Amino acid sequence: MKKYIALLFILMLIILVFWLGKRFGSKSVSQEIITNSLIVKEIAELASLEVQGVASIKRSNIESSGEWTDNLKKAFLENTIWVSIPYHAKYGVDINEKNFQVQVTDKKILVQLPPPHLLSYELKVDKMETSNRKGWLQFQDDETYTEVQKKLYQTSRAQLENNPMHLQQSREKIQKIIAQYYQPFLQDHTLEVKFGNEETAKVKLQ
Repeated sequence: MKKYIALLFILMLIILVFWLGKRFGSKSVSQEIITNSLIVKEIAELASLEVQGVASIKRSNIESSGEWTDNLKKAFLENTIWVSIPYHAKYGVDINEKNFQVQVTDKKILVQLPPPHLLSYELKVDKMETSNRKGWLQFQDDETYTEVQKKLYQTSRAQLENNPMHLQQSREKIQKIIAQYYQPFLQDHTLEVKFGNEETAKVKLQ
């Protein structure tokens, strides 16, 4: 919540300063806003995408082959575990002097950013749900749950790291916030945002 309040405050402050510049005819004020890379950098870092969901995994030592022995194996030897844990993930950009740049010409504003990626991933273990099914000859083993949780974290994080939908949503959110910042200047300039080596995308405020 604090992040969004800070972002909203910055955007409102920029609009106010731009209005004052227009009001009193100060071109230097407008130029300072349009070229202030420090503010653009902070806006891009604040514009992270947060995603929530549930990660789940099933591990079993029984494979149903359709044979009559399946029921016998399940009765005596089965050890099947389900684990389901809510997660919270955040996507965004890590910015430094080498991967960030703002270039301004008479008609174009180009913002160069690093590609968005998974910034953080947290499993809410306190809300974990588990269930198991054991055969008569199987005994409870707490270490098994630990192993399954570790596997769940590794696999679900890898899936989110390469999730094209969330990465694209992160790009679009950053572009939208930057466009809001530059809104007062988009009548006279075109805004382009480039992430890493990806193609440059023209951005309009929707």
